Amino acid sequence: MKIGGSGPAAGTASATPGPRVRDGGRNGPTELELVAVVDAIAEHWPDRECIVWRDRRIVWRELDDRTRCLASVLRQHGLGVHRDGSGRPWESRHDHLGLYLLNGPEYLEGVIAAHRARLAPFNINYRYVEAELAALMNDAGARVVMYHARFAPLLAQALEEAVTPPLLLQVDDESGEALLPGALAYEEALTAAVPSATDAHPSPDDLHILYTGGTTGTPKGVLWRAGDLVTGPLGLAHADGTPMTIDAVVEAAGGRSGRAMPVPPLMHGAGLWFALGALLAGGTVVMQRKVDRLDFADVVDVCIAERVTSLMLVGDSFARPFVAELERRREGLPTVRRIVSSGAALSQDVKDRLGSVLPQARVVDTLGSSETGPQAVGSEGKDVFAPRRWAAVLDSTRTRRLAPGDPELGWLAQSGPIPLGYLGDRSKTEATFTAVDGIRHAVAGDRARLLEDGRILFVGRDSMTVNSGGEKIFVEEVEGVLRSTAGVTDAVVVGRPSPRWGEELVAIVQVMAGAHLEGEDLARSCRAQLAAYKVPKAFIFGEVRRHQNGKLDYAWARARARNGDG
Repeated sequence: MKIGGSGPAAGTASATPGPRVRDGGRNGPTELELVAVVDAIAEHWPDRECIVWRDRRIVWRELDDRTRCLASVLRQHGLGVHRDGSGRPWESRHDHLGLYLLNGPEYLEGVIAAHRARLAPFNINYRYVEAELAALMNDAGARVVMYHARFAPLLAQALEEAVTPPLLLQVDDESGEALLPGALAYEEALTAAVPSATDAHPSPDDLHILYTGGTTGTPKGVLWRAGDLVTGPLGLAHADGTPMTIDAVVEAAGGRSGRAMPVPPLMHGAGLWFALGALLAGGTVVMQRKVDRLDFADVVDVCIAERVTSLMLVGDSFARPFVAELERRREGLPTVRRIVSSGAALSQDVKDRLGSVLPQARVVDTLGSSETGPQAVGSEGKDVFAPRRWAAVLDSTRTRRLAPGDPELGWLAQSGPIPLGYLGDRSKTEATFTAVDGIRHAVAGDRARLLEDGRILFVGRDSMTVNSGGEKIFVEEVEGVLRSTAGVTDAVVVGRPSPRWGEELVAIVQVMAGAHLEGEDLARSCRAQLAAYKVPKAFIFGEVRRHQNGKLDYAWARARARNGDG
């Protein structure tokens, strides 16, 4: 599991033509957007640190000035919002700014400046090859690309396929790559600009685009209204779900001294939301020094040096090496009070180990997606989550909310502040966003049951299922059992063609150094916790590949299963 639109009409209409429906989470003129919050905090606490990276310590006054300069550059090139909204939730009236960057202050500056100039920012996966990069930029209709210099050669190749050549802003790094022809050097462009107000007037109806990871298909651009993004995923809402006022945000920020580290790439939605949420709450975003790869020794070093109070990880793939580094050092992180995991599963044994090395820290295991934001928080029991305010479970037809205790396997859904739709894709928008009892819901594709006590039992993503001998198997359930087996560090489960079963389950399992496991050991562990038909027919031992954002590489796993020796 992955762990918005052009105007008021788009925000209150169903994705399917028909009667207007209630959104369930919007509160009209009281809504906020990112720029108003940044300006208010900068005005009240101009000398407070807001971003720390390596030897750079950026205060709010500096962040405010730099984003005003960048917005001025964008406006001088005629970029912004150009037409009235059509009311169709899969369309955008903005120019789009792509962020092709490693973690660093420039990523957050780019997001804020884009909203200040009324462009819609979108994330670019820097692991993409040329064809993927070109396809994404054309799908997004990129008018501006901010990129680290190291990506210049690949970007130049991808631009040969560009329908409209974008404005290029090259951010310097250690690569030594020369400036691309026609590109602006980022720091030089900001230095030449004047940090004054632009003629743009940001609105809660402006768009923010979050591209999905593409782990279950072609990446899709999810269209979030700025007002919904701030109220929903970024958390500037009261307990009853109503948006906070700017005065309430400023008052709350005055008492904050949190220092938050987003360990995953900011190109991953959960990482960006964690960073922006901390920033808009008046906290300080701290970034690890080494951002071109995951180095948990560096993560721990920076946590200690900068007295980090909260971290964000992505499931076991991040949490296991993080806790292993702490265990190796035999030391804790006394300032850390909260660890948030999102975007991938966090197993119970890892939670227990985190509790042992960081007893003072609360581990928050969240359930959510690019199309919903956070939906539920991990509770006691395997795959059991406590729902947040707007979460619901719909029946199989997606037309009725299930009541607690209903035995039906349903669809995990979200109402309240949710996106408008998918950029340029009417059919996917209408398939994902639906009205139930006059209220819009987002249904990202996850299956769940609503337990009698109101908690949610997460079963798995519907696209991550294998039909073996007529039985539907959720691979995430099997993966969880395998990862809980002593000696196993990671596992991925996929289906491959079978003359007998149609499809059969194959598990690729990574074991820790010195562990001696055979297929029968793993099958025995599965049989103790799962029905016989869910036990993999074959086990392949070796390294398990994951994407940079921590998600399993299922395309690689399927190819490995078809060609493997299991």
